[in-house]
Amino acid sequence: MLTTLKPLTHVTLRRLEKVNFYKLRKKSLIYNYTNKRLFANAAAAKNYLDINGFAYSIDSWTNVTPKILSYLGLNKHLQANHPLSIIKQRIVNYFYKTYKTSRGNPLFSVYDKLNPVVTIQQNFDNLLIPVDHVSRSKADCYYVNQRYLLRAHTTAHQVDLISSGLDNFLVVGEVYRRDEIDSTHYPVFHQLDAVRLVTKDKLFERNPGLEIFERDWSPNLYNRNQNQVLTSSKCMDQTKQSCHTLEAIKLIEHELKGVLAGLAKDLFGANIKHRWVDTYFPFTQPSWELEIFYKEQWLEVLGCGIMRHEILQQSGAHNSIGYAFGLGLERLAMILFDIPDIRLFWSKDTGFLTQFNEKDLYNLTKYKAVSQYPQCINDLSFWLPLGVQVNEGFAPNDFYDLVRNVAGDVVEQISLIDQFNHLKKNRTSVCFRIVYRHMERTLTQKEVNDVHKLIVEACVETFKVEIR
Repeated sequence: MLTTLKPLTHVTLRRLEKVNFYKLRKKSLIYNYTNKRLFANAAAAKNYLDINGFAYSIDSWTNVTPKILSYLGLNKHLQANHPLSIIKQRIVNYFYKTYKTSRGNPLFSVYDKLNPVVTIQQNFDNLLIPVDHVSRSKADCYYVNQRYLLRAHTTAHQVDLISSGLDNFLVVGEVYRRDEIDSTHYPVFHQLDAVRLVTKDKLFERNPGLEIFERDWSPNLYNRNQNQVLTSSKCMDQTKQSCHTLEAIKLIEHELKGVLAGLAKDLFGANIKHRWVDTYFPFTQPSWELEIFYKEQWLEVLGCGIMRHEILQQSGAHNSIGYAFGLGLERLAMILFDIPDIRLFWSKDTGFLTQFNEKDLYNLTKYKAVSQYPQCINDLSFWLPLGVQVNEGFAPNDFYDLVRNVAGDVVEQISLIDQFNHLKKNRTSVCFRIVYRHMERTLTQKEVNDVHKLIVEACVETFKVEIR
């Protein structure tokens, strides 16, 4: 459980439940009923974020917005008959039937309700992500404060689950990343992660003389350097990790690729073509991406690899070797259901939701557009403050978040269509094209202009720009 800050005033839960809220107000005390906290005054309460019943202090790293926090708890992957729930259940069922215990029960366990607020250590350090890695940037993640953030991947729970004794599990949940705005990108989406660990007796059941680890390798080498996170250049070798024998790597790679190729066939049909592409992830080595040939083009489906042994050692699974993979549910659902816009997954329109039914998971209905509403396009040009340039004091992702907060999902796409640096004035001008389209009705130009005006005003106030 997350550790929260100590209350400014301690009162027992029993007493608090009997305290009248208005009496608290007369005493200048602000009571948060969700997490049973008392604050000295309203100003003190404003210095905290209330997320899932816990109070988090606000600092210079805080960049999560009320709009993004509003998505917590929606759990589209658990909503009956929702496309994301259907794809999730298809994958879960595949692993249930692929891996069984000696008694015929599913070997894999599923965790789909884990808290999306994680620590920096869980999201990055535990997974050996270098300190200077771009994924840690405030421009890429939603930080609650300098210690906590909304998870950028469900892999953030990997070490905790392995440390609890689990060796075969699936993790499903929403993840949060600051990104561009278009039909395939959204700041909140859903991932499914998996881990499978095996020990020597299982891996070499038919060849007990073989070993997982090289004879000249010692776990003490890691223990002496457990706080050292290697840079990406140190783990690009796609042959194997130095601790593992070639026999162990080849066996676990064979199992991994066989199972995931089977998953692709289960989802896309027995005749689907696939290929493996070498890649790099900080937490696996070697690593691959699985691509399928679908509608005359190669599409990435998932990323996977052999887990870095440093991760297993810090989790207490030092005698094991294992594989892990992760995939995006929206990506698969958009392909399998022919859904053209990622915003539709958040729609409450019954015209969308009633098209899907999980009673027959293997007879997927293709999405049919309820109506094609017209676009409205407005451009927004402005001068950045003196000396400020794009990605040097002004991040496009900050602008995208501002637009999301003001306009919500009526914005379909934003693109930076022009950028000009005036050398004499030492100023930079940018122009963004904003495409408006409502998913459920036609927008009038007046409605669009009203929203656009609010965006302009917020942009001037927030970024201190000069509208052109």
